[in-house]
Amino acid sequence: MTLLSFTANATAPEAVLPSKTYYKFATVEGKRIFYREAGQHPKQTIVLLHGYPSSSHSYRELIPLLSGRYHIIAPDYLGSGYSDRPDPSTQKYSFNLLATYVAGLLETLNVQRYTLYMQDFGAPVGFRMLLNNSQELEALIIQNGNAYLDGLTPSRQAFFKTAKEDNSTLQLDKLYGFTGQQAIVNKQYLRDVQSAPETMNPDSRSHDLHFLHSDKDRLIQVQLLQDYYNNLLDYPLWQAYLRRYQPPTLIVWGQNDPAFIADGAKAYLRDVPNAELHLLDAGHFAVEEKPVEIAKHITNFMHKLRAKNNMPLEQ
Repeated sequence: MTLLSFTANATAPEAVLPSKTYYKFATVEGKRIFYREAGQHPKQTIVLLHGYPSSSHSYRELIPLLSGRYHIIAPDYLGSGYSDRPDPSTQKYSFNLLATYVAGLLETLNVQRYTLYMQDFGAPVGFRMLLNNSQELEALIIQNGNAYLDGLTPSRQAFFKTAKEDNSTLQLDKLYGFTGQQAIVNKQYLRDVQSAPETMNPDSRSHDLHFLHSDKDRLIQVQLLQDYYNNLLDYPLWQAYLRRYQPPTLIVWGQNDPAFIADGAKAYLRDVPNAELHLLDAGHFAVEEKPVEIAKHITNFMHKLRAKNNMPLEQ
């Protein structure tokens, strides 16, 4: 792939009316995977990969802003949202597992080229997909999704290391607590918007908590938190991918995020120096706070990508 160079003051394409969003299931390796789909398949496809503790529901505002112009697919990971959730006592959850099912979904839907939007958990899912098949990617859109230690404070790095290595009951209880109602509401959704809580739709946390109502549901997320340190160990592989392939890259990062800090956004420029970077006045869930602003950046980015590749405005 060739590197793209972007200017910050490019003229935005005209807005278009949204396409209807459909709510579907596909069977992947014997499991039902839920996904939201909008727009026509022949258009450029954008795959929206969600984070913790959410699902494709987190993109309910962004999808209509993009669907009139692009083909959008937003899956729920295995174990999240409306997708099947095998018992974690018999199915160990890992980011490798999540990536396998997302890749399987795209293969089932015959999506052969796509742009990946990666937020939070979406980064380890997405990079695993790319390492397995580098030729399918058209471009990257990164929103508060780490691939560099720069994006994690020393205490955050230590947290993930301990989560992996400490199997004590005390540590398990601690991780389990992060999946409870107070943690989801106050340490996730409202943490970064304390001065303007009205910007965060309460449907978001209510939706997530609905799917965290049982011990088994919560244990799925605990297992992923225990697996997260493996992502840090894999960062050099992801960085090598970026250096080798130089994918066209847009970074839209909520700079008020104290968990995945803004240095993590800037670090991408070391390996993809021509990436387009925008630090937003938002937190970890920037797509909840600034969906219109993010949609404008995506539309500009995709428009310039079409022009660079001499693609027609409509396929």
